[in-house]
Amino acid sequence: MKLGYLGIDQHGQHYKMKEYPRKELLEQLGRKHADKMYVDKVTTGKSEHIGYVIGGLWITVYEVHDWDRIGKNK
Repeated sequence: MKLGYLGIDQHGQHYKMKEYPRKELLEQLGRKHADKMYVDKVTTGKSEHIGYVIGGLWITVYEVHDWDRIGKNK
């Protein structure tokens, strides 16, 4: 079960979000523009969206799941 999202910037600051990471990050930071941040996967050669760049902050976004249910809903 997904509980929400956690964002961590390059300085270690944490941002908690419930449903809409981009929208909620912009609200928390008082900004109106966000660029997507990508990482290249060496094994596949494809890029993967991992977060946002907002006002000079590079924020990686992670999904937060209920620990007890990981692996049980297969």
